[in-house]
Amino acid sequence: MPTQEPKRDWEQHVRDAAAWGEEEVRRVVTYINDEVVPEVRRNGSVALRRAAVELEKLAKRMDDSRASKDAPQS
Repeated sequence: MPTQEPKRDWEQHVRDAAAWGEEEVRRVVTYINDEVVPEVRRNGSVALRRAAVELEKLAKRMDDSRASKDAPQS
């Protein structure tokens, strides 16, 4: 039965790779939970305030553009 040995070897490699992949996914999830999420929570409000300022500027430009188009042409 020499053909069985390579199959078992291949299956073991697949199991090892799957176990390694699962461990890597756990590490990524832990990193996101421990490092990324707290940072987003700390700085999320700052980013929203900056976005609000930029949206306000955009709204003003849109209003100004519409007003200039609606103004009577001389």
